[in-house]
Amino acid sequence: MFRLFKFVAKTVILIKLMSLAFAAGVGAAYAVQARQLYRTWGLVAGGDERGVRGDDLVADADLVETRSIDIDVPPAQVWPWIAQIGYGRGGWYSYAALDRPWAPSGGPQAESADTVLNEYQDLAEGDLVPTHPRGGFEARVVEPGEALVLYLDDTMFREQLEELMADAADAVEEQGGEMEMDSDWEMPPYRVSWAFELEELPGGRTRLIERLRARVEVSEAQWKAKPFAGMGVFVLMRSQMLGIKERAEQFEPVEPDEAA
Repeated sequence: MFRLFKFVAKTVILIKLMSLAFAAGVGAAYAVQARQLYRTWGLVAGGDERGVRGDDLVADADLVETRSIDIDVPPAQVWPWIAQIGYGRGGWYSYAALDRPWAPSGGPQAESADTVLNEYQDLAEGDLVPTHPRGGFEARVVEPGEALVLYLDDTMFREQLEELMADAADAVEEQGGEMEMDSDWEMPPYRVSWAFELEELPGGRTRLIERLRARVEVSEAQWKAKPFAGMGVFVLMRSQMLGIKERAEQFEPVEPDEAA
């Protein structure tokens, strides 16, 4: 039973980290060393004024981060890595802690997939892109070879958390015990969109553009942490885009006649 409680606690923490990565300031420890890199790395020409699919999902965003990276393969070879993104799927191609298997019995630290997983290539609008075993982002835009846009808000998060806690309570009850967990903790209203857009470049190359837009209803004093939030988003985006680039460029797709 202790493991079950530990599982719930870990999962709640993971949900908070993934759904509010922009506010967590994941990269605060790198603020001094990476300050100049943060200001320049992967910036898209035209900055945040450049339109990206899904911008309307959080049109009134008060935090916008847009980054890009050029990949030396065509969009068709980058898309499979985007399509299989997510917990329990291909992973996040970022830091290993984000891919850790959060199961009741724990387990070894996981890593993101380094091969294309055919069973996760049929992503469609409305599908869940998990951040944990019971929920995550919803795919709002799915255009194969071109764009994927994920969405999450505080209402969705609360519903997912309630389902997770209900599952845990049922498991405890089956063992003859009882569990009371208070989910009525404060969370500011928020909306987040996370876009992945593929732009075809000359010479069979691709520009991967990632944009995170967020609207968080917090006080002016709380929002003074915005620079640290931006650093956290940058650290996550940079590691992820580098991970996608490395995999897409090293992976050699199998031709249909070779697979037969």
